[in-house]
Amino acid sequence: MRKIILILAAASTLLLGSIPTAFADSPEKSVPQGVGSTILQNSDYFGGVPADTPETVDIVMKIQDQGKLAQYIKYITTPGSENFREYLGVDQFKKLFAPEPFKLKAVTEYLAHFGIKTSVHANNLVITANGTAGQFNQAFNVVIQYANYKGKDYHGTKTEPKVPSLVADNILCILGLSNYSNLSSRAVKQPAALDESTPTGPLALSPSDLISKYNVKPLYDKGATGAGQTIGIVTLADFNVDDAYAFWNDQHITVKPNRITKVNVDGGSGWNGYDETTLDVEQSGALAPQADIRVYVGPNSDTGFLDTFSTAISENIAQQVSVSWGESEPAINLFVQLQLETPEYAQAFNQLFMEAAAQGISMFAASGDEGAYDAVREFGLGSGIPGVASLSVDNPADSAYITAAGGTTLPFHFHSNKYNYDVHNDQERAWGWDYLYGYFDVRGLNNPIGWGDRYLVGGGGGFSKMFATPWYQQGVSGVNTYTSTKQWTTNSDGSSLTRDASPTILTGTGTGRNMPDISMNADPYTGYKVLFSNPGTPGTNLGYAVYGGTSFVSPQLNGLSALINGLGNTRVGFWNPQIYSFAQGPNSPLHPLNTTGTSNDNGFYTGTAGTIYNQATGLGTPDVEALANAFLNIKKDNK
Repeated sequence: MRKIILILAAASTLLLGSIPTAFADSPEKSVPQGVGSTILQNSDYFGGVPADTPETVDIVMKIQDQGKLAQYIKYITTPGSENFREYLGVDQFKKLFAPEPFKLKAVTEYLAHFGIKTSVHANNLVITANGTAGQFNQAFNVVIQYANYKGKDYHGTKTEPKVPSLVADNILCILGLSNYSNLSSRAVKQPAALDESTPTGPLALSPSDLISKYNVKPLYDKGATGAGQTIGIVTLADFNVDDAYAFWNDQHITVKPNRITKVNVDGGSGWNGYDETTLDVEQSGALAPQADIRVYVGPNSDTGFLDTFSTAISENIAQQVSVSWGESEPAINLFVQLQLETPEYAQAFNQLFMEAAAQGISMFAASGDEGAYDAVREFGLGSGIPGVASLSVDNPADSAYITAAGGTTLPFHFHSNKYNYDVHNDQERAWGWDYLYGYFDVRGLNNPIGWGDRYLVGGGGGFSKMFATPWYQQGVSGVNTYTSTKQWTTNSDGSSLTRDASPTILTGTGTGRNMPDISMNADPYTGYKVLFSNPGTPGTNLGYAVYGGTSFVSPQLNGLSALINGLGNTRVGFWNPQIYSFAQGPNSPLHPLNTTGTSNDNGFYTGTAGTIYNQATGLGTPDVEALANAFLNIKKDNK
């Protein structure tokens, strides 16, 4: 089904009665729908969608007193606060911060006039409305049509919807009348074999390698298994449940039977990206073998994505939730400029992450795999789109209320017999493939066609242009300042770039939410094994492939969170205010990677000696035992 999101501001008046009486004197008013003249007037239209076509509309209500909610989250997640870890239940959150029932009733009664049925999500932030294209055409005074724009088929409306001003005055915007979608997974399959090479280093890791590398074993020695915990995974692709059990069995990991529950949101999704969902389940479940896993599968659309988050967070069953899908901030900004996207897109998700923080849910998101140039592979350097080659970061990891998972590369050496070339990476570093530039060069790959896929790959990081620097990052050494290894020069409008003759070390300052927050291994060349079979046919062609990407780090942190929460029989909640506090203490459980230069950068950002934060790897890598101790000892020390 097509999804339509309406983001509503707080209603000031209860709308009662039928349209002819209640709205007879209320003039019609246009409502921004997120699809403007550039698309609407230049698309080819092929006729109306049949009036009896089922449609689903999501009406997302605006959080009440967002500033007060932000202060509450700060109080309950900052170590030493009087209200530390005093989380809200869903009903408490709804009572304090969601719109009052009469404001919801205003929407449902208006839609009921057209025969549209509605249901309200548990958080009172989202109303799901089900009707037909004809009914929604009447409700919004539009004609939903099939269309094509630049070779892409979609359906939407050529004109902005109009409703009586008593309704329009309560509507912020409409997101999703067109079914454009730009969301993609943050998994990267290991590139082609290193030609006739003799590699030395981890090329196909198992969960046991992570356990050893980041000092997780002491938690198991203390009895941690994830028992009593639920891992939540938000995803936009289906998967074979049996593949995960086969993986754990093959890795000799004893897991809780029947632990996986698949929650299909809005009818679920197809199989495009099923490798992403598979690795999320396998990796998180391997680290917390006795935890339950709820996999929230939604359609790959803006609205499907938001509904899936809303369901996972408002169920409030999973104490930790991860996501490995996203899109770049330049993509969102471009679609806003084209009016394919509402300016409130990021805020629609951000308020759900605020709900999660208030409820004590630990949220994790992949920071992206294009290094400091998050939009390059998304659009390609030949697109001509301004800003594509600019420094940028990924959404939804850019939200201040989610932990952005960054990437590193483990020590790795190889000798290419074919090209008589040696590569040496001697210590864990920020994931950026400039350690392979010389090898790519001798292979003749140094041309614009291949830059996006090989030369500009790495752990996502930098400065958000959508969200301000959050309170927990302010004053932390390295935040809002940077050291970089400049190796590329963008053209005047940022649509393309050229490679510099040699790297230049630069320093500077930045503003906005700094990303990422914490990092672990994500390089496909030091990547992890994923076991999966053909889509929809479990067991058929079952086999391993090696992947990397920050897509691994977010579910791995999810599994580690379940271990920590289970060990302490608690919810440690939103990580960021706590880990930034730990990092500034005398015995930090996080190891900053602050070496400066091309041996430690994500394609641009590198480390700075003496700091505890950088935009390539955030606060660095965890000692998981020490991190668990820090989380679980806070209340003892401060109360």
